[in-house]
Amino acid sequence: MNTSAVPTSDQIRDRVAKVISLIRPAVQSDGGDVELVGITSDGMVEVRLHGACVGCPSSRMTLQLGIERNLKAHVPEVHGVRAVS
Repeated sequence: MNTSAVPTSDQIRDRVAKVISLIRPAVQSDGGDVELVGITSDGMVEVRLHGACVGCPSSRMTLQLGIERNLKAHVPEVHGVRAVS
């Protein structure tokens, strides 16, 4: 019997939400916000950007260098991040 604990989707979502909650103040300080929409079965985190992030040329950098990098570092089940509308 395999005794290694495989995290449930709820546990992964909770960990992702915690990381996003740590990132949110930095995004909010620039007039934007980020909302966790969901996580696909293949480990893609979907977020919705709000406020100043909508249409901002730096939002792609925020997604990749800020959010995605942190999520991958703290939640190994995450394979990427994409913005949804």
